[in-house]
Amino acid sequence: MRNLKVMMAYRGTAYHGFQRQENAVGIQNILEEKLSALTNAEVKINGCSRTDTGVHANEYCFSFETAHRIPCGNIVRGMNSILPDDLAILSCEEVPEDFHARYSCTGKEYLYLILNRPSKDPFLSDLALHYPFALDTELIERAAQDFVGTHDFTAFCGTANQKENSVRTIEYFKVEKDENLVKLLVKGDGFLYNMVRIMVGTLIFINEKKLAPDCIPALLEKRDRNLAGKTAQAQGLYLNKVFY
Repeated sequence: MRNLKVMMAYRGTAYHGFQRQENAVGIQNILEEKLSALTNAEVKINGCSRTDTGVHANEYCFSFETAHRIPCGNIVRGMNSILPDDLAILSCEEVPEDFHARYSCTGKEYLYLILNRPSKDPFLSDLALHYPFALDTELIERAAQDFVGTHDFTAFCGTANQKENSVRTIEYFKVEKDENLVKLLVKGDGFLYNMVRIMVGTLIFINEKKLAPDCIPALLEKRDRNLAGKTAQAQGLYLNKVFY
């Protein structure tokens, strides 16, 4: 039995997240169907992360076991020939049997993309948050540094999915501007449900003076989701990199 590590990218617009769904189409459903056809055997995959409906990935990892001897290069070529255009296989390699896409992952980097101009861009409608108001990128980058470090992120987790252990470590939170596009990049050892989207929504509230620029340490300490900012829309979020 071989254990394979596969890297992929996807546009999540048409899917109900990555995870396999019973009554909707998740990306995992498509991958398992196509891999099973390619290897002539039932395939079940392990994804590195769940992603919400409409969330994208520039780099996503999944792993699976197969007895088939098909070369890794043929998996890349074969899958790309039968997958929908919004899913792409980037690479495939054989890995030790104890490798697991989720549990072997040591960190993830997420990208949140904001189109900051008065008019919409029809080519980015499902790929970035359209924010037509003034956005003080220096202000929100300063505020975002309060996320860096090891903290209890209960206040930045969707209330229906709060976990007993909500402590995570954020390595960096960067804000970059390229003309009308603002990129928020955050790397951590793990993320709670909706955590990045709530962090972004909180920074937007700070920009709009609905929250004070120095509010984040108090929000972390109080651990109350109702005190933090809104949950930013899913369409601007990308799983950007995974680390092993």
